[in-house]
Amino acid sequence: MTTNATSIKAEKENKQNDLIVVRMEHLNKSFGNNHVLQDINLVMNKGENLVILGKSGTGKSVLIKSIVGLVEIDEGKLFILGQNISQLNDNELIEIRKKIGFLFQSAALYDSMTVRENLEFPLRRQLHTIPKDEMNSLVKEALLNVGLAETIDLWPSELSGGMRKRLGLARTLILKPEIMLYDEPTTGLDPITSKEISHLILEVQKKYNTSSIIITHDIACAKLIANRIIVLKDGICAAEGSYGDLKDSADAWTRSFFE
Repeated sequence: MTTNATSIKAEKENKQNDLIVVRMEHLNKSFGNNHVLQDINLVMNKGENLVILGKSGTGKSVLIKSIVGLVEIDEGKLFILGQNISQLNDNELIEIRKKIGFLFQSAALYDSMTVRENLEFPLRRQLHTIPKDEMNSLVKEALLNVGLAETIDLWPSELSGGMRKRLGLARTLILKPEIMLYDEPTTGLDPITSKEISHLILEVQKKYNTSSIIITHDIACAKLIANRIIVLKDGICAAEGSYGDLKDSADAWTRSFFE
């Protein structure tokens, strides 16, 4: 291969790598004799909504928790925004985590804080010296983005389940993360509210060009938001493709998720 051809190939590979925000190579995680993740190879592209399906106990939540370091992997490589996290020091890990938003299944709000205080908390923790007027502006913008501007002085206990999910999302988005991780974002919600949350995930993707992994059992949600779907079975990636691809799969087990 000529020097020029080699250079062009390297440039092409670099551009492709720039479009990958999460890459897992031969990822393994066990808890005792329970092998939760087995040789997981996964890529998430920039601006993509990647949905993870699978029955309970197949490793879906463990997979996304490994990305933010809530679970430490046993074997394999995990690259986030081009960096191998196993090679980063504590300060470098903190900087990477600032670029990742995590919406917990329960929304994980602080019930002893008002809506305003819940949103101010990550700003105070991460930005430290942010001016008060800038903080107020960011809080109001975050609430406006999720349709909760009128709730700013309420308590979480005064909000409905759907509103609590929206507030959790607003708190996550207030730091403008590059990667979003959603753990069962529509669980416990009625069909109408679930659809509203699904549309909100799409709005977030469009407005902020976020790259998101969404764990869900909600097939209607998956159909609406997914650019690509991965199905986990016994800790392995058993199927991958678009909603249409997997719904019409020749494999009966894969099709069963969509029937």
